[in-house]
Amino acid sequence: MKLSAAALRTSQTALGARYRRLCAGHMDKPKAVTAAAHKLARRIYAILTKVEEYTDRGQAYDEERYRQRVVANLNRRAQQLGLQVVPIAAPA
Repeated sequence: MKLSAAALRTSQTALGARYRRLCAGHMDKPKAVTAAAHKLARRIYAILTKVEEYTDRGQAYDEERYRQRVVANLNRRAQQLGLQVVPIAAPA
């Protein structure tokens, strides 16, 4: 399972995006491989026990969901500090 997780490094899937985020963030590579292998094993188990087809929504979907979580956490943290987050126009 760990070999499959290590191959996610170049995968353009949601699991691949998650693995790369773990590596870039607070985790070293061996721990990120273990975490990705665990996530992969849980997905395989769910597919086998629920007998349903798995459809990967892709890297872009996963990154957009991650971005939304980060923005929500920033807004919550700013509110706790008595601040307000104001979005700016995206650079052209």
